[in-house]
Amino acid sequence: MIRKATVKDVPAMKSIIDTYAKQEMMLQRSLSELYEFTRSFYVCEINGELVGCCALQVSWEDMAEVLSFAVKQEYRDKGIGTKLVKACLEEAKELGINNVFTLTYAVPFFEKQGFEIIDKQMLPHKVWTGCIKCPKFPNCDEIAMMKYI
Repeated sequence: MIRKATVKDVPAMKSIIDTYAKQEMMLQRSLSELYEFTRSFYVCEINGELVGCCALQVSWEDMAEVLSFAVKQEYRDKGIGTKLVKACLEEAKELGINNVFTLTYAVPFFEKQGFEIIDKQMLPHKVWTGCIKCPKFPNCDEIAMMKYI
């Protein structure tokens, strides 16, 4: 079941995100950040277990970012990620946002969702504020991708 996150989901979301952050596959998120942005998140719950999360964060007038996208390893390749991203894209449409981007290593997955690789320089400078926290900063090797809705 895909639904909006609640504050009770935050510890489980952090655990899922931390798994990938420790592998330097995504940006670490603090508990305070996750609580602060709970309303931006969608989660997938199966039999009472939180197995995935994804957020949509508005960046600019006509641009939003899909971020903190993670699905527990044992639940991957079951369509959960697709449903999470689709929920974010539907919300972007409802908000009147036509450009949704992500910074990712999961290029084939996002290509299947209709995202295209773009030059990072196309993104507004505001996007890079989170990058300062990344252990790879300033040598980011994530791929910027955009979906035009």
